Formats: sequence, C-alpha cells, structure tokens
Amino acid sequence: MVSGHPLPGTGAVTGVLEALAFLRDANFAQQRFEQLGNVYKTRLLGQSMVFVRGGVAIGDLLAQPDATEGWWPESVRQLLGSRSLANRNGAAHKARRRVVGQLFSAAALRRYSPEIVAMVDELTSELVGSTGPVPLVERMRRFAFAVIATVVLGLDAASRDALFVDFEIWTRALFSLPLAIPGSPFARALAARNRLLGQLQQVLAQARQRAEAGLPLSGGLDLLSGGLDEAGLPLDDDDLVEQLLLLLFAGYETTASSLSCLLLAVLQDPALMPWLQGELDGLSWPPTAELAATAHDAAVAPRLNAVVQEVMRLNPPVGGFFRRTTRPLVLEGRQVPAGCVVQVALAASNRYRVADSAQLQGDDLEQFRPQRHLEAHDGLTLLPFGGGERVCLGKALAELEIRLMAVGLLQRVRFSLVPDQDLCLQLIPSPSPRDGLLVMADHRG
Repeated sequence: MVSGHPLPGTGAVTGVLEALAFLRDANFAQQRFEQLGNVYKTRLLGQSMVFVRGGVAIGDLLAQPDATEGWWPESVRQLLGSRSLANRNGAAHKARRRVVGQLFSAAALRRYSPEIVAMVDELTSELVGSTGPVPLVERMRRFAFAVIATVVLGLDAASRDALFVDFEIWTRALFSLPLAIPGSPFARALAARNRLLGQLQQVLAQARQRAEAGLPLSGGLDLLSGGLDEAGLPLDDDDLVEQLLLLLFAGYETTASSLSCLLLAVLQDPALMPWLQGELDGLSWPPTAELAATAHDAAVAPRLNAVVQEVMRLNPPVGGFFRRTTRPLVLEGRQVPAGCVVQVALAASNRYRVADSAQLQGDDLEQFRPQRHLEAHDGLTLLPFGGGERVCLGKALAELEIRLMAVGLLQRVRFSLVPDQDLCLQLIPSPSPRDGLLVMADHRG
C-alpha cells in the first residue's frame, strides 16, 4: 500500500490560464514551488500535471522506473512519430534505444572526434575572417547540426544544408499548440517532417547501396547494421528513419543551446575569461586523433568542466523531462496517483538546495559561479540532459562537442559583444539569446 501526504495544488480547473503562464513566464514553476513545496499538482490545458524539483523528489522518481513510463506533449508525440523510441515504452523502447545508442558509444565518439576538430578549425577561420557582426547563435546551431548530419549520418554539404532548413522549421514547433491550421507553425512543421523523413529514407537507401557494393560508409550508419528489435528482427526503414529524426534532435538542439549559453556567459562575465584562459592555454590544440575524445575532459580541464556545468545548471538545455505514473508512488512524502504526468523542473531544481544542510552556506544559486563545482558537494542534483533510463541519447556527443568547441575557439578567437542587443534567453525549444548573440570576432594574439 503506497502512503503519503496529499498533493498540494494550484486549484486550476481548465488549466488554460496555467498553460498561458507556463509558456510566458520563465519563473512559472519556481513561483509555485515556493508557495506549495517541492511536489505539487496543477492542470495545463485539461492535462493533470505534477511538478517536482530537488534531489529527494527526483531521486524517488528515478528509483522507481517500473512505476513510470515516458510521456511527451501531443505536439512532440506527433512530430516525432509513433515509431520513435521517445514515444515507446518497455521492451520496444529499450530495443530501439540500444540500436540508436550505438551511434553515441565511446567507440563511435573516437571515430567522430577528428572530424569534429576539423569542423571547429573551419568555424574558427570563418569567424576571424569576418568583417562585420556575427550572430553566434546561428553559427552554433549550424555547427551542431553539421556535426550530427556529417559525422554521424555522413551527409555532404548540399544534402546537409537542405536538411537543415526543414529541420529548423520542425524543431521550432515541437513545443507548440498541436493545431494543424494551414499556415500555422505546427502545420508547417508536419509538412517539414514529411520532407525530412523522405530525405532520411534516401540516406538509408544510399548507405545500403554502398554497403551492397562493398564501398565504405561515411559517418556512423554502419553501426546500425547490427541493430535488432525486441523480436530479434532488423528494424524496417520506416522505423529507422523515425529513430534517425530523433537522434538529429538529440544530438543537435541540446548542443546548440549549451554552446550559445556558454559563449554568452564568457562574454557577460569579465572575470571569467582570465580565470579560464590560464587552463585553456595549457591544453593541446588540435588534440591527437586517438586522444581527441578525452583530451579535454574533466580530469584534464577541471575549470572548463566547471564552467560547462555552471552553464548547464543555470540554463539546462533540457528544461525538464516528463514521466507518467503507471501505479501510485510517493515522491518526497507526497502521494502521486497512477496515471499522472510528472514534470521534473530542472531549471527550478538547479536553483534549489536543502536549507538545513550544515555544508551549505550562502544563497548564491542565482549567480553564475563556476567555482562551486570545484568545491565540496553542495547538495545540488544536476541532470542537464534528463535522467534515468531515458536520459538524452545525445548527451555524450553534446559534451564532447562543447569541450572541443570551447578549447578550439576560445584559445584562438577574441569576441566582443555588439551593443544594444537583447541578451535575454528565449526558452523554447531550448535556451538561447533572443537577438542571436551578435559579436565582433578577431584573432587572439
């Protein structure tokens, strides 16, 4: 028998006003946590929701994977597709995750690393050669997409650019109202999705033709050749292309957001770059091909790692993740019934810590202070890519790209902010500066 205290709630009936507040107010969850505690219920557009924050509640949730299943809003479910592993549960989810996960294994990252280094060098040359303001957000988005499309899928520049246009249309409507009214963002995204799936079908067909001809495959698609579904049968093309669409998003959006927020942090904090530069100058660039995947990890570059962690603490690339309860469970002493959608509010959790811990002093969690991650454990639970069995597939690739980009770029390029621009973050689909982070760039002498 599951027992716990009743859930406090907002009292929302239809959830219309709550949904509007959720979309408009970056502090939506934070304000309600302060009023109602770390686990509370509300309604968003008729959907009953339970919001949670903090290490205790999140730990309780992730410790009971048999009591939950994956869940996404209707817009995400439709745009990802019914075959996508994001919309699967149980054995079907695990089998597809095992197949697609091969593209992000340690061996795969070692294979990809030299080409990512070359792409960082190419972008560096482009930036220092620019003569006017450069929108870094756009450059980071194109870079992150180029990595996943080139080094993983093996696309050439023309195919990659064609895919990128439709992918941006598709991505920006993932968390929108799922109304396919002609001309609406969601309707345009559905049309873009159909074009994307057609292009990915061609990618698979071309890869198969090369394999049958005994020719080497570009990228990592050969790693999928041994992928079997839960019945031990190869996944068909319709299934595989939906998994490829998901991996494009998993390996792209989180990376682009984190890179943009990292560069924003460096530019906004005048004390940060001198503190970080001493470590960056001691790192090798380019790293040797065989060591590139680990050349700048936390053991080698602890200050860089601390900066990346702090960027992701304040602006996690995944603002939250969802689960639906399949049986009653207790989260931090609060009883949550079966059939409830639970949203883990990561941004709010990252600004919260247990008040009575003797090790925790001060209240600086709204401040950007990477040094905290070099100190004793401070009671924070950081899950920037989600957690548990459904953690973001692109996590390892994103972390590798961020490290390589930070070292390769910040060692050699000096940036200065263009004045009179809006540096506030838009949060959907992932955090990034509203005006695109316009900078002037020149070679660091």
